[in-house]
Amino acid sequence: MLPTPCTSHVPYTRVYEPAEDSFLLLDTLSSKSETDFLASRFPPVSSSPPPLTLEIGPGSGVVLAFLTAHAQTLFSRRDILTLGIDVNGFACSATAATVAKAVATTEQQQARHQQQNHADGKDDGAGIFLGAVQGDLAGAVRPGAVDVLVFNPPYVPTAEMPAVLPPPAPASTTTMPPQEEETAFERDSRLLALSYAGGRDGMETTARLIEALPEVLSDRGCAYLLLCAQNKPEQVKERIRALPGGGAGGWRAETVGTSGKQAGWEKLQIVRIWRDS
Repeated sequence: MLPTPCTSHVPYTRVYEPAEDSFLLLDTLSSKSETDFLASRFPPVSSSPPPLTLEIGPGSGVVLAFLTAHAQTLFSRRDILTLGIDVNGFACSATAATVAKAVATTEQQQARHQQQNHADGKDDGAGIFLGAVQGDLAGAVRPGAVDVLVFNPPYVPTAEMPAVLPPPAPASTTTMPPQEEETAFERDSRLLALSYAGGRDGMETTARLIEALPEVLSDRGCAYLLLCAQNKPEQVKERIRALPGGGAGGWRAETVGTSGKQAGWEKLQIVRIWRDS
């Protein structure tokens, strides 16, 4: 079993703390079915360029650090490029620190393994972390550039969506009442709400990403999307399969990981999305 990256340095008052959904992503991405899929999708040959892996909303960085630190094991190649995009600037800083720690640990373990002249065939190696930048969904990358997209969205149904940006600065005129500045507590509460509040059916942010998938993913690209039962995952998968630009084989959307069932419903599930060749 691959070790879970350390996130003890993350300020959880401002950044989403790894929970059941995060660990389900780790388990799914490291399962044999998915490592086999990724190895076949991005074979380590000279004609296959390094895949760009993007996590949207990395939060603490635990998933992106896992993918980066264990690139060789998960992708059967270590030249993968990883990138994070989050609306929360504190999450971007936390992600960078989490990835750096995880990569350093992997490299230290690999160096010890080589020094001990182990010949058991085990090999692990880290990919190349490009950074974590502040932005909305995949707007910071050029169209068709993403080969593997991972998204643990704000999936909890809520009456309204939190504001991405803070309220405007206080008014400077005397004809209008001044706006109150956002306090540190209000800012931190808003940033945390952005990590879980999904609006109607918990799908408002996820729906925007799904619509953008044909433009965001490369021809060989795939995506891993986390959904909960209230998101109506079967309907979501049908919507994905009907997306334009799927080519001759069309779009595929299949559940590849679950957290078990509750009252007959799969509580959480990971859906793999890809174009059939």
